[in-house]
Amino acid sequence: MEKTAKRQLVLDGLDCANCAAKIENGVGQLDGISSCAVNFVNKTLTIEADAARADAVVTDVKQLVHKLEPHITATEPGQKATFFLNGLDCANCALKIETQVKELPHVVDGHLDFISKKLTISVADKRQLSAVTDEMKAIVKRLEPDVQVTTVEKTEEASDIKSIIAKLAIGGALGLLAFTLPVPDWMALILFVTAYFIAGGDVILKAGRNIVRGQIFDENFLMALATLGAFAIGEYPEAVAVMLFYQLGELFQSIAVNRSRRSISALLQIRPDYANVQRGDDVLQVAPESVRVGDIIIIKPGEKVPLDGKVRSGMSMLDTSALTGESMPREAVPGNEVLSGFINNSGVLTVEVTKEFGESTVSKILDLVQNASSRKAPTENFITKFARYYTPGVVITAAALALLPPLLLEGATFSEWIYRALVFLVISCPCALVVSIPLGFFGGIGGASKHGILVKGSNYLEALNDVTHVVFDKTGTLTKGKFAVTTVHPIDMTKEELLQYAAYAEVHSNHPIALSIRNAYGTNIDDALISDYTEIAGHGITVKADGRTIVAGNAKLMQKENIAYTEPTEIGTVVHVAVDGRYAGYLVITDAIKEDAAKAISELRALGITKTVMLTGDSKAVGDAVGRALGLDEVHAELLPHEKVDEMEKLYAQKGAKEKLIFVGDGINDTPVLARADVGFAMGGLGSDAAIEAADVVIMNDEPSKIAAAIRIAKRTRRIVWQNIIFALGVKAGFLLLGAFGIATMWEAVFSDVGVTVLAILNAMRVLRVKDL
Repeated sequence: MEKTAKRQLVLDGLDCANCAAKIENGVGQLDGISSCAVNFVNKTLTIEADAARADAVVTDVKQLVHKLEPHITATEPGQKATFFLNGLDCANCALKIETQVKELPHVVDGHLDFISKKLTISVADKRQLSAVTDEMKAIVKRLEPDVQVTTVEKTEEASDIKSIIAKLAIGGALGLLAFTLPVPDWMALILFVTAYFIAGGDVILKAGRNIVRGQIFDENFLMALATLGAFAIGEYPEAVAVMLFYQLGELFQSIAVNRSRRSISALLQIRPDYANVQRGDDVLQVAPESVRVGDIIIIKPGEKVPLDGKVRSGMSMLDTSALTGESMPREAVPGNEVLSGFINNSGVLTVEVTKEFGESTVSKILDLVQNASSRKAPTENFITKFARYYTPGVVITAAALALLPPLLLEGATFSEWIYRALVFLVISCPCALVVSIPLGFFGGIGGASKHGILVKGSNYLEALNDVTHVVFDKTGTLTKGKFAVTTVHPIDMTKEELLQYAAYAEVHSNHPIALSIRNAYGTNIDDALISDYTEIAGHGITVKADGRTIVAGNAKLMQKENIAYTEPTEIGTVVHVAVDGRYAGYLVITDAIKEDAAKAISELRALGITKTVMLTGDSKAVGDAVGRALGLDEVHAELLPHEKVDEMEKLYAQKGAKEKLIFVGDGINDTPVLARADVGFAMGGLGSDAAIEAADVVIMNDEPSKIAAAIRIAKRTRRIVWQNIIFALGVKAGFLLLGAFGIATMWEAVFSDVGVTVLAILNAMRVLRVKDL
């Protein structure tokens, strides 16, 4: 099986949904590309390609993007950055800034365009970009204190909107003068033509460029053909009005998309700007990317936790809302783990870093949120394909409408039917669908993120609408995963001795049950006493300690070792212990059910979930007790990891073909089941990295009730998306018929295009406003 590599490119200058679809279609047909997706809102192109040819394929992609849309530049994120130097008005100062920036360590190339005030920096290693950016800003501040460094994108967004408003104002004023003033026809024509080219000159230019490149059927072509045709048949006011209203639609689209970008950007403010690293007696402020595992960082009140780590000293309350969506602060004391993205509210914390920035919680969340829309829902893919064939279809239909009736019908004139065909073209523009559908799914993902639910793609968000079966792991999912030893039942020895032997057996395990036994023992264990440690998956542990052979695990392990054991009457997780082949007794460990677990089950039933199932490796008695307490439909206990997959297969055989099944888990042993499920949910607060990686949805605060919340968001998102589809297609179909029969004029055509687009975009924006769940 060939290995594939995922690469992402930033599409600088992408401002057209149709251009995004064109790029996605073209890139998807390149050799070596197994999948590709353009995220119009984030301006990114994500591709999967043959790993051995990844670099060559990326080069081909960049060349194709430039060929299809010359005004768009495809660059790899992190390796190149562009900035805008506001207030730079000295050419000599610009040369000094460029020279000093190019001399910085790690900078491969730097270029400052004095005319456009754009500074572009390229680095060899993207991990160094943050530090290089800080050094660049310091150089600018030193040489030109009054110059402000900002990102080009923000400035361009504002200038684009201002440019459209200026076109509307000037073009509208000239068109109004031509329409109302009693001037000669030739002067009115000059005013109309001037107004037309001020309002739509860029549209005509784009259409011409696309035709030269063989890319004919897009909204620029439709608008240019319709309005130039209107001029040809003497309908000057309507030609100008169509172009003005088209630009008005573009204005609303820019405002809506920029607002959506800002909403998602607000979620990404959890990214830390710096880390305070202790170096000897000094504390240095550095980029989080440069901090290594084992380094000691200082987190002051009000600062973001920059990297995952363990508290060495200090006490504080942490604001976790950016990650979990919860307002309740979390206490941090020595020994506690802290996650990057938390905000330190009170005391100073000294933290030992346990993960590099690229592997930290905040980095993974940033990646999830930024790339979520690259996995498109079936509805999005349908709309993309629909628009690809729909536009050429209506152009051909319009041509037939203009030519056939005058040739075949007595009394029909070319001017009348050409006008109808032009109205037909204006109505047919697919902008409302191409823009609003992806925007709706993007908003749904963003709304879920605000509540600590990270959905890795809109395909998973849409799949949640069809869920009928929910399968849970037990420990850490429905229960807290905080175990405590409640019973110690020794045979022919003291309780202290039994606890000691059990602690010896569990000395190298990180399982919550092992931690509870070591905590109950309460004494440090000398590793030199331990040898021949063997962990048997789904059974337990064998180990030699202080010259004695200890076996600790479940009943299956005792049976495997042919050791007679006592069956306890208490409900809980039982750990049987044998020493030198003789049964020594058992310990009972209990785990409390999460407070909102019962609420989660009842809410799922209210949403139409027909079956809730729990799969656990714990004993049947414990599993049944939890199942009864929560009202689950089925409980399957004492399962090994591969047996959980077998149970899942049985559930798949029982459900309908269109019904979806989700699995919710948190441990490494849940990874195969998470991958097998239609949609896998991982508990992100306490869950293992492997589970989070394998899952399709991550719940950051470990509350099972968020599963129902995710399904509600999914249903609301699909409802709004289908409202847009039905509304847009319904209005357009009605107006297309009216236009074909000569009832609708250009004015109605403008509403059916621009009006529908604006209303669909505004409706899609509602998805972002998710109420408390």
